Amino acid sequence: MSSTEKISYLDEYQSVCSNISKIVTKRYSTSFYWASQFFSKEIQKGIFNIYGFVRFVDEIVDSFHDFDKEKLLDSFEKEYRDALFSGMSLNPIIYSYIHTCKQYHIEEAYTEAFLQSMRFDLTKSEYSNAEEINQYIYGSAEVIGLMCLKIFCNGNQKYFDSLKPQALKLGAAFQKVNFLRDIKNDTLSLNRTYFPEMVIDSFNEKSKELIITDIENDFRIAKKGICLLPRSSGLAVLIAYLYYKELLHKLKKSSADKILSTRIRVPNFHKLFLIFKALLLNIFT
Repeated sequence: MSSTEKISYLDEYQSVCSNISKIVTKRYSTSFYWASQFFSKEIQKGIFNIYGFVRFVDEIVDSFHDFDKEKLLDSFEKEYRDALFSGMSLNPIIYSYIHTCKQYHIEEAYTEAFLQSMRFDLTKSEYSNAEEINQYIYGSAEVIGLMCLKIFCNGNQKYFDSLKPQALKLGAAFQKVNFLRDIKNDTLSLNRTYFPEMVIDSFNEKSKELIITDIENDFRIAKKGICLLPRSSGLAVLIAYLYYKELLHKLKKSSADKILSTRIRVPNFHKLFLIFKALLLNIFT
């Protein structure tokens, strides 16, 4: 087989693997997939490849209750480490992920932090102080924001460093909104309490207000970075930002009891309105 044929074969395999990651994104997160349509095509592929990997790990610890989760995670992590060493994996999700990490020089430390946080979900049921939850959020969400920022900046380290603080805050804000929206499932089905305020006291209007104020502060800082993103990624991130801000607004308007009993959502028609709003903001700013 000639070198040209080898390259052609790998290109085809990479394309197949990336398409599978794209399918995973579309099936598991409609809202995120909608927003991702406003990335440039090359950025889309990298984002899908990251999402596929982190989503599969998240599903292992959150959904596969009839199986040995620790064993599944051990197996998946071993496949990942073997692929890092060899440069190849027959697991398309893992292969597309390591290919993207290599292409955009995404630090292995980010993946290590993510896997550590996911392992916490196997054994840890509550986070009783800020240090513990900050460590978990860093690994479960903030590093994902940094991975995405690596793709957006495409090798420009100075650009990356200038936007890193805002990217961390945006990842944290998204994750905390998810925690707040999913309190019912996390506490009743998964036996997890992510907010220290809820360990000290039960979830009530006071603790809800403290949590929302913290998230609003994160969003305030994060917004400054969104305005500085390149056009190839800025619009899609703005759409995601507006969606999560609207979800937070709905949670803020809902009582603590309602949040505990109902999963608050943003209707599809409102999502379309937010896309239109983002398009207008993108044009006039």
